[in-house]
Amino acid sequence: MRALLALLIPLALLGAWQWATTTGQVAPHLLPSPAAVWASAIDLAERGLLGQYVAISTQRVLLGFAAGAGLGLLVGAVVGLSRLADVLVAPTLGAVRAIPSLAWLPLLILWVGIDEESKVTLIAIGAFFPVYTTVAGSLRHVDPHLVELGRAYGLRGPRLFTGVQLPAVLPSVVSGLRLAMAQAWLFLVAAEMIASSMGLGFLLMDSANNGRTDRTLLAIVLLASLGKLTDTVIGLGQKHLLRRWS
Repeated sequence: MRALLALLIPLALLGAWQWATTTGQVAPHLLPSPAAVWASAIDLAERGLLGQYVAISTQRVLLGFAAGAGLGLLVGAVVGLSRLADVLVAPTLGAVRAIPSLAWLPLLILWVGIDEESKVTLIAIGAFFPVYTTVAGSLRHVDPHLVELGRAYGLRGPRLFTGVQLPAVLPSVVSGLRLAMAQAWLFLVAAEMIASSMGLGFLLMDSANNGRTDRTLLAIVLLASLGKLTDTVIGLGQKHLLRRWS
């Protein structure tokens, strides 16, 4: 029932899209029909491009997400647990967080080059800040009685963190991971502007530049679908972790 209810709005949007295009409410060059978008997907798939675009974009997102989220967890833990680190590091990272994704492109091209490293690095930057922010903020507000109880049982350092503090903030950490995954897909489009010839971001930009609205919509639908799929996977992992730590 939950899955069926979740499909109501997408199906309603699809129906409205079909109605608007078949009745001539919107010009085809502005909004192609769902059938035209599906035909463009079939065309790209038959030429062996669609699967490659999806695979390379997914690989970039997962690599960037893993690097950014892992570093965000580490730095967030240090800043959240240490007042000195909070004073020294948090203001600078707060300023860096405000830098738009496109502003990083010239520096990454200059420092890292135009290969995969620069694309994955930009995605990692996008994934870093949601995890860092949620972990650091939630660790600052862990119930001090829980910490004292852990210390009473002889827990110190990493054992205290993994045994008491991390489980206490686990829902917030997973929320940060979900935000980081969404941010990774957002940064993918900017990342694939770096001398890219493959990927969904490339398909989106190239189609827009060539007036292929059907392929532009196809890229948007695929990005939305893959983003939701990866978010669902993290959500399932959250349920497993909560059952384990509860």
